[in-house]
Amino acid sequence: MLTAGVSTTDSYVQFITVLILFVFVLAVTYVTTRWIANYQKGKAAGGNLEIVEAIRAGNNKYIQIVRAGSKYLIIGVGKDEIHMLGELSEDELVILKNKSSEGMDFGSILEKLKKQSGKDND
Repeated sequence: MLTAGVSTTDSYVQFITVLILFVFVLAVTYVTTRWIANYQKGKAAGGNLEIVEAIRAGNNKYIQIVRAGSKYLIIGVGKDEIHMLGELSEDELVILKNKSSEGMDFGSILEKLKKQSGKDND
């Protein structure tokens, strides 16, 4: 008997009002999210850093090829640290892009760099 004083028409009007407000809030949230994403994308596009390729090496561990200016670096990224593993020339990166025709993949290039860095340390 709590609703005895409220007419059916008032209930419908309240429901429609709440529904319109809900849709409005969803629309504003969508537009704002899209605007922020495009703004951040535009700022990152003009930068000197770009992740060319990344593979997962374990839980929270990745090996990435990063373009920094005109250099290509191989880095190991962990939960709390980043280590430089090596550097690629642009020619080696082209081989990586054409791995089906050259028969080389990221793993074999990484092994080649490990061997080279092992020889440099001796």
